[in-house]
Amino acid sequence: MNRTVLIAGASAGIGAALARIYAAEGWNVILTARRQAPLQALADDLTAAHGVTATVIPEDLSDPAAPERLVATIAARGLIVDGLVNNAGFSRVTGFLDTDLSAHRAMIQVMLTAPVELSRLLLPGMIQRGFGRVLNVASLAGQMPATGGDTLYGPIKSFLIKASQGLHLETQGTGVHVTVLNPGYTLTEFHDVNGSREQVSSAYPAWMWMDAPRVARIGYDACEANRPSVTPGVMNNVMAGLARFLPDGLALRMVANHAKRLDRI
Repeated sequence: MNRTVLIAGASAGIGAALARIYAAEGWNVILTARRQAPLQALADDLTAAHGVTATVIPEDLSDPAAPERLVATIAARGLIVDGLVNNAGFSRVTGFLDTDLSAHRAMIQVMLTAPVELSRLLLPGMIQRGFGRVLNVASLAGQMPATGGDTLYGPIKSFLIKASQGLHLETQGTGVHVTVLNPGYTLTEFHDVNGSREQVSSAYPAWMWMDAPRVARIGYDACEANRPSVTPGVMNNVMAGLARFLPDGLALRMVANHAKRLDRI
């Protein structure tokens, strides 16, 4: 039976890598992000490589009306969503006070509100049909104290981790799997978009970085296994453990040093 997955934030990085994995596993895909061109190029590649149906529906998830509009468009095309990947990203590294309030609103909308709304809109159908997959892409940053200079990013990812864990418990026994993926240092276009590529590349050695296809595969496999949470990479798990067990003051100094390495504070 053909399954269809909606991937929010599919144009590049982990989202695109997940699209390739789902397609290789036989899933049809619905790709959404702001930019039509990269989505269409990816869709064409997936169809050519795997013979799946790849549907492109551009949406700007910073628009509060976007989640309901997206789901309505999917329904109008006669498509049924069996899987949801919440991967849309947004970041500002200019500091809390030097970032416009409108950008803060957009960040919260894209990374926090949209995943909640898409999950709430699509999960009932999955539960009713007795099958579903929800993979939320959070971050190692959500397991650490907040980093100065990118003050809202970590707390938003912490929310996504906790919300995913709650949904994982709520959907037990329904045939729906909910997993949160917590990547650490991952080579993606995200750092080009927020202007931090040079800083992050020089701040940490190459062995600490993972590539997007490997991270995506770990996330996909964890969701299929119905694991509540997965953090790829030994070093990332060590860092998450340190943050969890170190005294608060010491953990905060650890992330302060991280922010200073990136010239954010």
